[in-house]
Amino acid sequence: MRPPPTLMDSQPPANESPPSTTPSNIGEIVPLYSSYLWNRVASLIPTSNSIILGKFSNLFRQTFTKSRRVSFPLPLPSEFPCSSPNISSDTSRIYAVLEEIMADVLSNLHDIQKSLDFWQSRAEGSNARKAYFMIFERGPVAFVNESKNFVRKSLSEDSAMQHLCQSSSSHMSDRMRVLMELRSSLASFLAQLYVELDKRGEDLLKNPEKSLPSLLAVINRLFSNLEGSFSHLHAVRESDSSIDGSYSMPLVFDRLPEINEEGSQWTDCELTDAINLVHKNLEKLNSYLSVMVGKHRKPRRMTLYWVRYTCGAVGLSVFSIWLLRHSSLMGSSDIDNWIHDAKEATMSFFSDHVEQPLLAIRDELFDTFRKRHKGVMETEEVQLTQDSLHRMLRNFCEQDTREKIPDNASDQEMLEVVMNRYEKELVHPIHNLLNGELARGLLIQVQKLKLDIETAMLELDQILRANEINFAILAALPAFFLSLGMLTLLRTWLKQDSRAQGRGRIARIHRRLLVVEIEKRIMQYQSYIEQGRDKDAENVFGLLIYSLERLYRVVEKPARTSGEWDLVKQDLIELGKPQQQTSYKLTVTQRLVKVYDCLLPTLQRQ
Repeated sequence: MRPPPTLMDSQPPANESPPSTTPSNIGEIVPLYSSYLWNRVASLIPTSNSIILGKFSNLFRQTFTKSRRVSFPLPLPSEFPCSSPNISSDTSRIYAVLEEIMADVLSNLHDIQKSLDFWQSRAEGSNARKAYFMIFERGPVAFVNESKNFVRKSLSEDSAMQHLCQSSSSHMSDRMRVLMELRSSLASFLAQLYVELDKRGEDLLKNPEKSLPSLLAVINRLFSNLEGSFSHLHAVRESDSSIDGSYSMPLVFDRLPEINEEGSQWTDCELTDAINLVHKNLEKLNSYLSVMVGKHRKPRRMTLYWVRYTCGAVGLSVFSIWLLRHSSLMGSSDIDNWIHDAKEATMSFFSDHVEQPLLAIRDELFDTFRKRHKGVMETEEVQLTQDSLHRMLRNFCEQDTREKIPDNASDQEMLEVVMNRYEKELVHPIHNLLNGELARGLLIQVQKLKLDIETAMLELDQILRANEINFAILAALPAFFLSLGMLTLLRTWLKQDSRAQGRGRIARIHRRLLVVEIEKRIMQYQSYIEQGRDKDAENVFGLLIYSLERLYRVVEKPARTSGEWDLVKQDLIELGKPQQQTSYKLTVTQRLVKVYDCLLPTLQRQ
């Protein structure tokens, strides 16, 4: 039997040189050279100290590599978690390795998918949109080069625009092709690993001494298959003469020796060596993908919007210079005056539209007794005027008719008598003004006019008093709408509703679209199985696990809030089981979007 693997089997040769690729930025250099530097350090340490080496290796990975956390559970028995007291230390270490592999592969798939979605959206745009991207969204250097080429071809040819669109299509399709091949390879790797774990879960729990070496051999074989897939990718690209630019060398993983499952049990030292070798291969994979994806990823935000940022920087510079010219540093008091005017305007706005309306509402609500007393006084003044008019009419009528006026006589009846006498007196106005009752009639009418005016003013005052709170609310409306707008902007910024993790309408739409994507991949997987296209079915199943992991991650928080997390989690795990019937999976997807509140449309919520 061939001896178990040791670190000497995976040591690099003495003349090993650093990777020959040249990453485009610091973010790609760090993961690319971290694995190489660790391999050089590992080659200087004897094999007998492999346990100590494993501890240093774990410390190195925790310190210098980006931490990733797997969300979607591994297809292992429910009693398998590392916290269980029945699980051995070797099984726990294997479980940690499997989690790290799953997390890294899913993270790389997510990076690839984001870039692929970007290039697909650009490729589906119009020719003008493609030309705009080639000139204005690839940075200032590309802007200068493409502008020169476009002007030169415009002067020499008539198809400069067509040539630019063809160049844009070639630029996008080349990156889409590489990203799709990388995604396909990683998805197949993920699907194979997931299926193997689903098959071996019970054996890992019941007989870990025998199953762990076998599982490590499977992982080694999966890495070898992945290496072959990447080698095929490089062979195709090297044979394509239309592809320009430099690309990284093919990936070469370290290999475990042949394992005899019927042989003796591995020691802790040997198992540690094998686990460290798996970690090294995973680091190589991450370094390789960081370079390959980095060369074909979507442009960074600074690159995409460099024109806007440049214009903003120029505008900010001009504004800064203008502000400096009006500042006290240049001997100008304009800024101080503007600040004083703004302060006065703000205080005036606050007083007119906030303070005074609120005080008016307070007075209306809490000072009713004082206002009622004032209203009673005004009513008494009108009553005095009315009583005075009544007495004047009574005296006039008694003198005119020489009769006693009844006590229940109305003012209107007595006023008719006054008006009849007034009309007779107007026949000889000058004579009657001195000797008749014309003057008394005029005074009575003046008193009646005074009473009518006071009555009208009292009614108007009552109307205005009844609407004081309405006027105060109208005066406070500008401040109310301004506060409402600021609160809306603050709420939008805090909730970040455009992401699937949010609680608003847009987040719910994104989560439901993920369920639709899962349903489509389940149906596509079944279609490939029926057609005998096992390789394509394997690829689709890996993408299905990726989609499930995304939904699992974004739906966890809202589902916990609504108390549905346990049921949602179980349904998502059922969707990931390889042996589950397709009809049952489709039923589960329908239940997800029709039953659970965290995935329902906003309009259907009670």
